[in-house]
Amino acid sequence: METLREIRRRIRSVQNLAQMTRAMEAVSASKVQKAQAAVMATRAYAHRAWEVIVNLSGVQGVPLHPLLTVREPVRSVLIIVFSSDRGLCGAYNHNVVRAATDYARLLGVPVRYVAVGKRGRNILWRLRAPLIAEFHGLPAVPRLADITAIARLAMDEFLSGEVDAVFLAYTDFINLLRQRPVVKRLLPLRPTCLEDQVVCEYVVDMRPAGVVDYIYEPSPEALLDVVLPRFTELQVYQTALEAAASEHAARRAAMRNATDNAEELIRDLTILRNKARQHAITKELLDIAGGAEALRQLQGEMAV
Repeated sequence: METLREIRRRIRSVQNLAQMTRAMEAVSASKVQKAQAAVMATRAYAHRAWEVIVNLSGVQGVPLHPLLTVREPVRSVLIIVFSSDRGLCGAYNHNVVRAATDYARLLGVPVRYVAVGKRGRNILWRLRAPLIAEFHGLPAVPRLADITAIARLAMDEFLSGEVDAVFLAYTDFINLLRQRPVVKRLLPLRPTCLEDQVVCEYVVDMRPAGVVDYIYEPSPEALLDVVLPRFTELQVYQTALEAAASEHAARRAAMRNATDNAEELIRDLTILRNKARQHAITKELLDIAGGAEALRQLQGEMAV
């Protein structure tokens, strides 16, 4: 059994850890509220803009912009993986990287990766995945200017013919207790047919809600030249917001679980400390009783 001093030292150590995880939970709770507000503020607009672009791209039945060109067969793919810069968020990073690599493996074509976040980059390095670029240092609630370089890289790779399709792998924010790793097509822009997708459990459904007639002014070609690059940036921006909100929610849940585990460990150690104290006190009492008995025996022998 551990000594009383060692048990007390362990209790103080666990109490310090619990205090740290409780503080980190509070910080994550504050950040996730801001990130959740940003996600909800832009989600409806991003989805509606995507529907307009899909409708616009099918006006004449032929691609009106290079970013809409569907290349068949697909010979190479780029996957942009959104992860976190810091750990202590449970299985958040491993889940999104696993979703990306599972999707890439079943595509059956060469896949290259762009890592957004240090943790995802490290995991991809350990997997020896072909990594062409890495971005990190995004704020807790990213701004549009923070992801412009990521969107520009994706468009340049697609327009140059280096890749035939670009996908976004991220964690979709559902609520504070549930986040789901998904894969979304970024380029070429077209409706996603889940029946044609491998590992469809990872693919987010992006089909339009219905057929809508729009009146375009000026022509669809002129609109696409201006709007499509901005819209591609918007899709990447929405993805970054979803990933940021999911990261903070996952870290908040992980820190709460860590705090609960620390408190349970403190209770167990407290019981162990009390047992050790009781054992020490009982031992001292036995020593005192044994000494008193030996003294009485000695006094009896001297009296004889």
